[in-house]
Amino acid sequence: MASSHKNDGIINRLLLALPPKTLNRIRNVLEPVGLARGQEIAHIDQPLRYVYFVNRGLISVVKTMHDGRLVEVGVIGIEGMTSAITLIGFDKIVLEAIVQIPGSAFRMSRDAAIQAMQNDKAFRNIVHNYARFALGQIAQIAACNRLHHLEERCCRWLLIAHDSARSDTFPLTQEFLAMMLGVQRAGVSIHFSLLKKAGLIEHRRGHMTVINRAGLEDAACECYRAMRDELDNLFSH
Repeated sequence: MASSHKNDGIINRLLLALPPKTLNRIRNVLEPVGLARGQEIAHIDQPLRYVYFVNRGLISVVKTMHDGRLVEVGVIGIEGMTSAITLIGFDKIVLEAIVQIPGSAFRMSRDAAIQAMQNDKAFRNIVHNYARFALGQIAQIAACNRLHHLEERCCRWLLIAHDSARSDTFPLTQEFLAMMLGVQRAGVSIHFSLLKKAGLIEHRRGHMTVINRAGLEDAACECYRAMRDELDNLFSH
């Protein structure tokens, strides 16, 4: 991890993957902000005002149904940014984004982001590449929700959350995870109990603690590793 002195506390992988000249160029238009649990930072069909580069925490990209139910179709952690798909070709937000795990981010106005994309090829390329990853992630999660067992999906989600929470313990309720996965709370409760008995997690009073990371990886479906490999490939260039 780069030192906080050199990069002003930047942990976000997308920002750190930029050439130093590009990062220095946009540093003045990056505003550090907090992320509160449940905060809605992108609402569908509203004008895009800001994009957020997650520095700690987790943001869910969700689809809201007519009856008010939500289901998660994407997730953004310390590797990415919000509204990348919107930024590359739409005036209004196409997917909603809600903070799942509180933390912090660097915010950039839409106008500043558009200008940076126009003036800096490296920034434009990484935004385009991340937008492509985000589209692929939506397809991966759609397939995962249809084909994989709930316990595998829970483990996949917990691993992603663990990556971006920057802590083994983070706030998480069974109700909220059930809502994001589009299942009944009872199903999540059963599988949390199984994971707890296996010594992989501890969950109490709305807080999740990852005890055995390797065990969670073994229990997760292929989707976690597929998305991590895609991100590693993206940033390797």
